[in-house]
Amino acid sequence: MKSRLLAGAAAVILAILGAMLVVSYAQGADQRAVKNMEPVDVLVVKTAIPAGTPVESMTASLATKQLPAAAVSESSLKSLDESKGKVAAVDLVPGEQLVAERLVAPDELKVQGSVEIPAGLQEVSFQLEPDRVVGGRLAPGDHVGVFVSMDKGGLEDKADKETTKLTVHKALVTAVQRSPEAAPTAVPAPSASADPNAANPQDTTLPVGSLMLTVAVSDVDAAKIIFAAEYGKMWLSKEPTNAKNSGPRIIQRSEVYK
Repeated sequence: MKSRLLAGAAAVILAILGAMLVVSYAQGADQRAVKNMEPVDVLVVKTAIPAGTPVESMTASLATKQLPAAAVSESSLKSLDESKGKVAAVDLVPGEQLVAERLVAPDELKVQGSVEIPAGLQEVSFQLEPDRVVGGRLAPGDHVGVFVSMDKGGLEDKADKETTKLTVHKALVTAVQRSPEAAPTAVPAPSASADPNAANPQDTTLPVGSLMLTVAVSDVDAAKIIFAAEYGKMWLSKEPTNAKNSGPRIIQRSEVYK
């Protein structure tokens, strides 16, 4: 009898302690949520700022905006006071937070498109929608695969069938031109050690408008790209130089489910 009373008392005490812990955790979560929602003043790009623009010339293109603390990068700038003498490392588009990594000393500037073209190659440009360009997450120096799709004519023995083929491998991207964003959005910045030209992996903002890509390829591949732009459709993959190449293969309807 006595042991049952002790066990019952212990259970009651444990239940009370559990309830207190749950209440305490819930209160702490509420406090953390409130803290993350506290507005913070940061500089946001108001109008496009080209790469190389001095900080002293950016004032008219920037605006102070209040954003929730959770949406503000640790390196976002509140003022330009400590950035005098620097320049924009890359093109800054409307809506992005101005972060320290985007500003560099003039002698460290790496202008987009300043990619060395291997001897024997030529540059060709074409325009595609973001969903066909790895979501717009490409930068000069990347390599892409060019898939070409045709409604008919891809196969001599099946001229009326649709076909898709990875036609150009590892084309060097030399320039990426994109439409400016229409509305401000909060975008986390890359780490301080990241390449300022590289796409931010934390940026989930949906790209707006078409992108103009310039790639360095052989004369034969340039002709294929131009033909596809004129008479077919193109889709790009991000294809690093060490990507596996399984050989030429033309995909038809019957191949998709294999």
